[in-house]
Amino acid sequence: MRKWLVSILTVVLVLVVSACGSKDTNGTAGDSNKVTVGSSGSDAQAWQFIAKSDAAKKAGLDITVKEFSDGLQINNATADGLVDVNAFQSLSYFQDYNKQKDNALVAISTTYLEPMGIYSQKIKSIDKIPNGVEVAIPNDAANTARALRVLKAAGLITLKPDFISFSGVNSIASNPKNLKFTEVDGKTTARVLPDVDLALVGNSVALDAGLNSVKDSIYHEEINQDTEANINILVTKKGRENDKTLAKLHDLYHTKEVQDYIKKEFGGTKIPVDKPVDSIIDNK
Repeated sequence: MRKWLVSILTVVLVLVVSACGSKDTNGTAGDSNKVTVGSSGSDAQAWQFIAKSDAAKKAGLDITVKEFSDGLQINNATADGLVDVNAFQSLSYFQDYNKQKDNALVAISTTYLEPMGIYSQKIKSIDKIPNGVEVAIPNDAANTARALRVLKAAGLITLKPDFISFSGVNSIASNPKNLKFTEVDGKTTARVLPDVDLALVGNSVALDAGLNSVKDSIYHEEINQDTEANINILVTKKGRENDKTLAKLHDLYHTKEVQDYIKKEFGGTKIPVDKPVDSIIDNK
């Protein structure tokens, strides 16, 4: 009789331990209403508002925002399951990371598009740029290529026919003004403005520096929702692309309450893109 009771208790204990151990292997995946969002800068600010919003309550979501200092940290934390989803990056940045990390991440939602701008404390107009000026551009592949596309659109350079989303300065076909390029950490592009003639600054970095890409730049990207490489997305680790809780984040982001806040707080520099993520990327 005693052996029989011991056997039953052992089975019960194993089941309890197994249930507890299976609760959470991917961030907060074991709690169907809890989501940890990895982010930084103005995006973290936006998601902190979203976490406290009535829209989040109505969706039944308990959101925690975890801030990081740079994009690589955020993506690594997402791939490792330390956060459930991240909100900070463009499609091209995501693709560059996945190229290096064996497709560890998947995109699950579109959020917005924001323009990269050309800024200067010394030059007041794009058509007044003299020869030989120093230009600071971000040093990560995706944003280097993006900066070069902006310079091309501004009429300052041309690019080789084989230019792709991860091409560098060696893909410049012509540089009639003999621009001198200095590659710097993307987070410092606004900070180095006093030391260079021009700087290509992403909008999130510009906002952190108190700059508005539409009002303060001497040139900025055309705001075009069809510019797919520049659309920002929500990203999770591979294998969680069909998570029903994470799927709620798309509709939550695009609620009127959230969009009204983002438009007012960020001066119209985060243009909402409400389209299926599969229309801009193939996660397979």
